[in-house]
Amino acid sequence: MKWLNHTLIAGAICAAISPTHVAICVAGATAPDWLEYLYKLTRHHIKHRGPTHIFTHWLVAAVTTTFIWDYHGIGAAFAWGGVSHILTDAMTVTGVPLSPYSDRRFHLFGGRFRTGDPIEYAIAAAVVVICIGLAHLTEGVGFAPFFYDWGGLYQQGVIDGLEWKTNRFRFI
Repeated sequence: MKWLNHTLIAGAICAAISPTHVAICVAGATAPDWLEYLYKLTRHHIKHRGPTHIFTHWLVAAVTTTFIWDYHGIGAAFAWGGVSHILTDAMTVTGVPLSPYSDRRFHLFGGRFRTGDPIEYAIAAAVVVICIGLAHLTEGVGFAPFFYDWGGLYQQGVIDGLEWKTNRFRFI
């Protein structure tokens, strides 16, 4: 997948779960690719979708930082962003390695999509729309900096009537 779609998917999912961690999750969603670039800077050539794209490594990192140890959710957001990158790359024809001990590739949906196909953008758009819908259904429970409840802010006296009238139909 393209970086745009990796960032849209990871950012939308993270915004629906924990909006404060969106930037970290997006960094994790692009990490498997920029880690390859860092390897190349050290003159170690690695194959694209090789050691930095191993599904089990990212999954273990995500589960460990979620349930065992983490600092304010930073590691978990980064690792789950990486997992989303791996899962979206698994939808492509080339797939991703399942583990470092196997030469088999991991595919989702039969690995039918090619990078840059219109279906890739459609999947990203569908995920974004679903996440926006979920955020509106939960009515912004908790801190949601992207989804304002203009009517509620007016009822609480936080904003005046003019600001409410100006922004009442703005959803984002």
